[in-house]
Amino acid sequence: MACLAVDPAILLMVVGILMFFITFCGCIGSLRENICLLQTFSCCGGISYKDWSQNMYFNCTAHNPSRERCSVPYSCCLQAEDQSVINTMCGQGMQALNFLEASEFIYTNGCIDKLVNWIHSNLFLLGGVALGLAIPQVLVNQIRDQIKLQLYNQQHRADPWY
Repeated sequence: MACLAVDPAILLMVVGILMFFITFCGCIGSLRENICLLQTFSCCGGISYKDWSQNMYFNCTAHNPSRERCSVPYSCCLQAEDQSVINTMCGQGMQALNFLEASEFIYTNGCIDKLVNWIHSNLFLLGGVALGLAIPQVLVNQIRDQIKLQLYNQQHRADPWY
């Protein structure tokens, strides 16, 4: 049996499950405009909020004619508890601000760091889920092999020429 820590199939399964979770939250959140799902990790961009400058609409260059120039999406905004009217333009011009100024209004940390921290803090949970999925598969395969072996033994005991 291959070492489970470096088994490429298990690594691909874990990466696939994580990718599914993240894309599912983003897809459903954007389809339903559900800010709670979009803000699952309370982050903005891949590395930082400045990553949105790579988007053609949020690009912070002088030749960008978009009204969303130098902005970040609404899902990056910090939500105030006493806010009665939702300000969907709260990310306007945030890329032009420095890190400390922007952190008063939006999440400035990137989602990659948040995801890595979440994985580290939930490593035992992820391991338990992986084992919970792997152990039944192994047991079912062992039971199947035992049943095949018993059938083979019964057939050969009954008919030595089989």
